[in-house]
Amino acid sequence: MIRLQDITKVYPMGKRELQVLRGVNLYIEQGELVAIMGPSGSGKTTVLNLIGCLDTPTSGNYYLENREVSRLSSDELALVRAQKIGFVFQTFNLLPRLSALANVELGMRYSGGGEQNRALEALAKVGLSDRANHRPTELSSGEQQRVAIARALVKNPPLILADEPTGNLDSRSGEEIISILTCLHAEQGLTLLMVTHDPNIAHHCQRIIHFKDGQVVAEERV
Repeated sequence: MIRLQDITKVYPMGKRELQVLRGVNLYIEQGELVAIMGPSGSGKTTVLNLIGCLDTPTSGNYYLENREVSRLSSDELALVRAQKIGFVFQTFNLLPRLSALANVELGMRYSGGGEQNRALEALAKVGLSDRANHRPTELSSGEQQRVAIARALVKNPPLILADEPTGNLDSRSGEEIISILTCLHAEQGLTLLMVTHDPNIAHHCQRIIHFKDGQVVAEERV
């Protein structure tokens, strides 16, 4: 589903350049559950942003479902994001004045819209049917992250990208979130790619890819 070939990413910093990715080659099969690990500054979040079409590589090629997307325009990348990718972030990114239901409905805004029933069904999948009308401030951190997962799921994307989805949660809530994600992966056949610093979380995945200094340095099957 995902193929990165010799991907580099360089950011200009005045007269200097910061090379974050150094020839990354990466392959993710349809339906895989994969963790990306590495120290701070290793490039793991940068590569997740490139896969999510939030950024573009300096050089190299990125194929998503056999379509090269590394050279698409901003509008074309936005369409790929809307149709193909759901995002789960460490900081939840919920709008505080909207209910859980309204936040989930936002996930359909740029993918052709949809019925309120779809948002309710997505909340039911993460066990929050009874909290649909509550605002984020009325929810626990774990519940807020479940709302964020429902928002990612509501448009039925084939690919879910999660950047430290348990980073702001206590250990119990983190285990609940990983349990939800792994169950959804198993039930719906999603491709799920997750950045994490926690080896216990990573070992819920099928494969772990280790980054260091902008490169893939090791892979392991779980």
